[in-house]
Amino acid sequence: MPDHLPPLRTIRAGLRRATEALAAELALPGGGTPDWTPLEWRLAMAAAAAHGVSPLLDRRPSWQHAPWKRFLADQHEHVELRHRRIVDLLHRLDAAARAAGVPLVPLKGAALHALGLYAAGERPMADIDLLVHPGDAQRAAGLLQELDYESSFTQWKHQVFKPVAQAPVNALGEHRDTPVNIELHTHIHERLPLATVDLTAAVYPREAQPGINAYPSHAALMGHLLLHAAGNLCGRSLRLLHLNDISLLATRMTPRDWDVLWHAHERPWWALPPLRLVARYYRHAVPDTVLERLERDCPPLLRAVSGRWTLSAVSCSDLWLHGLAGMEWCRSPGEVARYLHNRLRPTDEARRERADMVRTQLWLQGQSWVVSSQRRRILAWLTRPVPRMDTLYVVRAALESRLAEN
Repeated sequence: MPDHLPPLRTIRAGLRRATEALAAELALPGGGTPDWTPLEWRLAMAAAAAHGVSPLLDRRPSWQHAPWKRFLADQHEHVELRHRRIVDLLHRLDAAARAAGVPLVPLKGAALHALGLYAAGERPMADIDLLVHPGDAQRAAGLLQELDYESSFTQWKHQVFKPVAQAPVNALGEHRDTPVNIELHTHIHERLPLATVDLTAAVYPREAQPGINAYPSHAALMGHLLLHAAGNLCGRSLRLLHLNDISLLATRMTPRDWDVLWHAHERPWWALPPLRLVARYYRHAVPDTVLERLERDCPPLLRAVSGRWTLSAVSCSDLWLHGLAGMEWCRSPGEVARYLHNRLRPTDEARRERADMVRTQLWLQGQSWVVSSQRRRILAWLTRPVPRMDTLYVVRAALESRLAEN
């Protein structure tokens, strides 16, 4: 990868500008081709890859810039080839689970594909998420081992399995040969940032059958997508793909479906920020009555702050790390105090999760920042802007691609 990057402030400004342009183009295609410099086009490629929307843009009226169009077409091809592998793996999982009497619920991207909201090659899937009943978790893990998968690491949300003897691929965006990992969930829950919201009862089918099962309803899938987006908002890691998913599913929702949000959770206070962002870019996707009702449930601080958010401000397109990301989601002074304590003194669980990330994620390999002590990281946050390692990884990949093309 290139040894020298443009000034970080230039990268940050370019990523934010590109992200807002991509969001506008995806929601309402047909805008004029931007008058960007070669660097800005490369940063747009980095933003499109980071937000998972490159293949979607390939099938729409596109900006007339030859390297950009080649990049989108290449990404679409890789995603389509990878999709075939994922579909084949889901068929194998279904057969194995039926034989073993284990119900499985494919989550998020797999469910959206099953509903026909995306065609093959349009939506990338980093991995396959599966929900199993806690009593079936051990048998489900055994099924994955029989399919040549091994446990990589476990965290509070899920257990990650990776294919045996397959190495990650270093590439910009999607690549056909990237291993298809499987995340095994026994619960559907998020910490926002401390209080845990659990939607398992609404997502797991009441009469689940051995093999592959669908979500009980569009409302259950929507609740999960919104909760997942809320969790990413807490870490300022929302993706444009998340907003596109929600906007497409919203077209299938009836007023009764939206009501289920309140049936599944007495006060879905966490649903307003992601839906507000969807409404910002996809103007007619979310009914005004739903937003008005959610505003009454949302805590005052979060309601006020989230009204000003843009995608580029709450995603990896904002290059700087935020030391107190997610604090606005705290709902009481006690939660704020606990949040600050955990930032100053991370729990043993948080330290284990960081160690697992360093061990398993390509973009963290060889980065001294992530293995520094918490004291050093806090000092850095207080004295200078600290760039996000995941974002810089994608930017470097985009610039490397430019050098190879030249």
